[in-house]
Amino acid sequence: MEESINDTYKTIIKPSEEVLFKDKNSKFYSYAFPIINEDNVKDYLEDLKKQHQKAGHFCYAYQIGKEESSITYRANDDGEPNNSAGMPIYGQIQSFEVTNILIVVVRYFGGVKLGVGGLISAYKTGAQLALEASKIKELTINIDFLIKFEYELMNKVMRVIKEKNLNITNQKLELDCEITISVRKKEAYTILEIFESIYKVSIKEIES
Repeated sequence: MEESINDTYKTIIKPSEEVLFKDKNSKFYSYAFPIINEDNVKDYLEDLKKQHQKAGHFCYAYQIGKEESSITYRANDDGEPNNSAGMPIYGQIQSFEVTNILIVVVRYFGGVKLGVGGLISAYKTGAQLALEASKIKELTINIDFLIKFEYELMNKVMRVIKEKNLNITNQKLELDCEITISVRKKEAYTILEIFESIYKVSIKEIES
């Protein structure tokens, strides 16, 4: 049953290089940024607006969330015709199957109108180039557990951690011990059961 759980997602670890794309004298500068919340979006947009003070449009799309049930996204046309910029950018986020990402395409108008079809194509291309310039990584969705036990049970607990190759993220080893572990989602139920079966050891999930 657990093997069918999808516990991986794709994202970028660091911002992409700046990519420049031109169409009928308009210049499109595109960027991809890793994000974890909407404050990150505001910060990156503010930085770009300082960098491109004479640009006419800062169109973007972002997606946050590692699992379908928790995904939020937004697409912003920033003054371009409805759905001619933000949604084509978001379409590339979906196409590359990435999340926790912001893509911004900055446009300098070159005096020649592109039309809605031309804009859709240009913003899609800008987003695609930013993603192609990014290093996309596949990461695992993990669940954190807090394990509590008395010092005399240290060997039993550590044996499980070693056998199952578990990742310790925090520990306090005194008379009363606490260890925080990070476990891949598909293995979480099994690990929970193992520790629950050890007498005088308590384990609980840490809400993220």
